[in-house]
Amino acid sequence: MSIKQPTLVRERKRFKVSLSLKKMEFPLINFEKLNGEERKDTMDQIKDACENWGFFELINHGIPYDLMDTLEKLTKEHYRKCMEHRFKELVATKGLDAVQTEVKDMDWESTYHVRHLPESNISELLDLTHQHREVMKEFALKLEKLAEDLLDLLCENLGLEKGYLKKAFYGSKGPTFGTKVANYPPCPNPELVKGLRAHTDAGGIILLFQDDKVSGLQLLKDGQWIDVPPMRHSIVVNLGDQLEVITNGKYKSVEHRVIAQTDRTRMSIASFYNPGSDAVIYPAPPLLERGTEEKNKVYPKFVFEDYMKIYAGLKFHAKEPRFEALKAPDVNVGPIATV
Repeated sequence: MSIKQPTLVRERKRFKVSLSLKKMEFPLINFEKLNGEERKDTMDQIKDACENWGFFELINHGIPYDLMDTLEKLTKEHYRKCMEHRFKELVATKGLDAVQTEVKDMDWESTYHVRHLPESNISELLDLTHQHREVMKEFALKLEKLAEDLLDLLCENLGLEKGYLKKAFYGSKGPTFGTKVANYPPCPNPELVKGLRAHTDAGGIILLFQDDKVSGLQLLKDGQWIDVPPMRHSIVVNLGDQLEVITNGKYKSVEHRVIAQTDRTRMSIASFYNPGSDAVIYPAPPLLERGTEEKNKVYPKFVFEDYMKIYAGLKFHAKEPRFEALKAPDVNVGPIATV
């Protein structure tokens, strides 16, 4: 025994280390496995990701890869032709290329926004080619369907009736759905100027098509910044503040940021499936019934548009004061508006 004991101790240490590494491994969900014998295990993986990460990465999600490749090509071409020079002029004007101290009121990113629902504004983006508009519209339709499928999977894991989350997002005109297209150019001082400062997302469920060659997205987990790994043809999913409220904190929005690189530009196409502006948001009653009385007091009942007004000024601050600001006793809101 005296000879074997040191070996056994070493093996136990190795096992503990491997468990630790596995625990911190970014959640990767194979969407195809929901249709087979591994459905239960896959649903458990989604549940764990929602409860413990607020993020996960989808592969085999059903969106055609050639569509994604074309959108990536057109997006990068558009940045080089229409936005890169503007960004360099902005940097020069602000003196951001020679900063000596941390910049806390600006992000190192070049962006534009596309609204898909309730009404599209893509025809107003005059510097997009016809092909680019058509490809983006097709991609948005695929993402909208994927977002709604994911919401139903979350309902299943939460024990809510199918369609509950989608109905909760419906205002008088349905949900809002839009895309933020961002490029993060090379930054000489990424430790001083963040590509995007740390924040949680205000809305519902977010689907990200990110550059598979240039990293930079990080999430905060257990006090550590963890890289969200770039992976070709994947869709990164994260949960916004409204899902935290509706799930009564069972699922939480998670702080994340973008670190710009010194030598390469990172592409990001983030689509936000959010409640309608007049949708009424509050914890789902079945989830309240399972909580304690004290837990039930954490999240207020509010109109999504009111939340967004507060978020506009407090995006890069802790989310808890945003919730507190909506706990006014005289707030008068009606029931959830459904289809």
